[in-house]
This record gives sequence, structure tokens and C-alpha cells, in this order.
Amino acid sequence: MFGIDVPVVGFSPSEHVVAAISRAGGLGVLGCVRFNDGDELDRVLTWLETELDGRPYGVDVVMPGRVPTEGTQVDLGKLIPDGHRDFVERTLLRLGVPPLGVDESQRAGVLGWLHSVARTHVDVALTHQPRLIANALGPPPPDVIDSAHRHGLAVAALAGRADHARSHLAGGVDIVVAQGYEAGGHTGEIGSMVLIPEVVDAVGPDVPVLAAGGIGSGRQIAAALALGARGVWMGSVWLGTAEYETSAALRDALLQARSTDTVRTRIYTGKPARLLRNRWTAAWESDDAPSPLPMPLQNLLVAPAHDRLMDSGDPTVVPMPVGQIVGRMNQVRPVADVLADLITEADETLTHLATLR
Repeated sequence: MFGIDVPVVGFSPSEHVVAAISRAGGLGVLGCVRFNDGDELDRVLTWLETELDGRPYGVDVVMPGRVPTEGTQVDLGKLIPDGHRDFVERTLLRLGVPPLGVDESQRAGVLGWLHSVARTHVDVALTHQPRLIANALGPPPPDVIDSAHRHGLAVAALAGRADHARSHLAGGVDIVVAQGYEAGGHTGEIGSMVLIPEVVDAVGPDVPVLAAGGIGSGRQIAAALALGARGVWMGSVWLGTAEYETSAALRDALLQARSTDTVRTRIYTGKPARLLRNRWTAAWESDDAPSPLPMPLQNLLVAPAHDRLMDSGDPTVVPMPVGQIVGRMNQVRPVADVLADLITEADETLTHLATLR
């Protein structure tokens, strides 16, 4: 379908990681949610296409299935209760997080969670040459699927249940990403070992299924193929690569974390997502914590706090989506080396399994 050498689709918000994955024979997919305007995304996609010189890549957008009424950003801000804002400020003070060195009111936050901004991402992507468009929250709207197909793009959507996968297929999705409970970011309640074969059986043999969640080694890739997937969708593993540019605090937090050091919570976007477990996530579990707001209000609430937490230099508070495979991420290595080792181990595992009687 994509002319790639290995059955690995790698998601990352970093264009440098995406380029390295595609150069190494996989399919790099750029997470677009960090782009607040189309011009910046246009520049990044132009850079990617120059860098890849014809090698395939994809883009990933975030379009909620239920779209809240969106006026201006100010209108949305008025929907955030004062009590939630007060809790965030009290928590930052209690955690010893200093203010930013710039006027926080000038920071827009991450607007890519808004449906209208995600549509801008799609519009920009369709002026370029990605081979795949994926939606992190189920299938994109029908008109987006139709536009993608007219431009020759395959459409993928993440699914956490078999009935979701069937619904995605009925809506025109070409590829289903079966994402298990172990995954970083938005994820469902069913573990990968159970979910993957259920989704494969639900959509039938003609629909490609990519396995996601809990995949951080070649043995896990082999297991996903044994469960019926055509390939794997991997995101967390690339956070520990040399091409992923991040702060020293986040790098330290990722390298020190164990597989038990994540938590599934709604505090990041308003929908259940798996994050690093730390003092920030613990604060939202306290008795005085309010319930998280629905998407996109929760992200608009915490986006300025996330800026401060990331700038604090404290690895015990950095807010970061990551899967349970974070326990395997104990050294910084180039993407090409990581991918080569993944495929070597998968090949060795499949060869070994073929010898069993």
C-alpha cells in the first residue's frame, strides 16, 4: 500500500523523528496537534518532503467525534469555571513551579485540539503529498474522508473496541489502528492481547489492521503479527530517540520511568489518555481536585500550566503522554538504530517460532 520496507508505522510530533522513520524504511506519521496555524504546518511539510525526496509519510490530526460549539477562543475560555482555574494556580504554587519568563496571556496554548484547527491541518495537508491521514479520535467526518480519497490518501482511524472498528469501516476508513489500553495518549480500556484479534476478526481479512499499545520490542511486533495485524503503529518508543528534541527534564523523566509509572486520566485533554505518573497527575487525584472538563476545554485550561511545568526543569512534574513501554526506554539512540534492532528481533522471533512443533 505504501511501498515501505518494514511493517512499522511510527507516530511522532517531531518532523525529525518522522523523517528518520521513513528514511529507515518505515512510515513516519507527523502529529499535527502542536501546530496552531496552517503556515507553520505548511513549512514543516515542505521541509519533510524535501528531506524525504519521495519517500512516503503520513499526518495525524485530532478531530473529536462530537464537536462542541466553537466561537472565538475567548468564547471557549468563558466556559472554563473559575474554580478550575483557581485549582490549577494553587497546584502550580504547591508544586513550586515558577512562572514563565514571558507574559503567559500571550501564549495561545495548543489549539490543535479544536475541531476547526484540525480542519485547517487537513486543508494544509491536502496541498502536500502525504500518503496517509490518520485521526486519533476515531474516523474523521465523511467530507474529510471523501477529500482524502479524492487526493489519493489512505485514511486510518484508531479504535479501542471491535464495534468501533466496524463503525470506522462502514464510514469509509481504509486502515484500522487497534490501540490497546497500554498505549500512550488517548486510549481505551481493552488490552492489546485481547483487542487486536477481536478487531482483526471484526473487520475481516481484506482490511489492514495496525496494532498499537504495548509495542516496544521486536518480540512484541512478532506477537502483533501473530494476532493478525498487518503491521504496528508505534509512538512512545520514539520519545527516547536522539532525533526527538526535548528538555533535559523530560528526557530524564522518560529514561527513569518504569512500566508502572504511567496513569490513564482525563486531565490532559478531557478524554482518557495515558501520561507519565508524577506529582502533577497526583495533584488531580487529591480530594480537592475538580473533575476534568470535556475536550477541548480541559486542554485550554491546562495548556498554560503545561508550558510552566515543561519550563520548570523538574522531571517530577513534566506533563507527557507515554505508554507503558516507557520502562524499556532507558537510553537515547538514533531512530535508525532503534528500528533496525526492532526488525532484527522480530525476524529472530518469527524464525524461532517457525521451529516450534
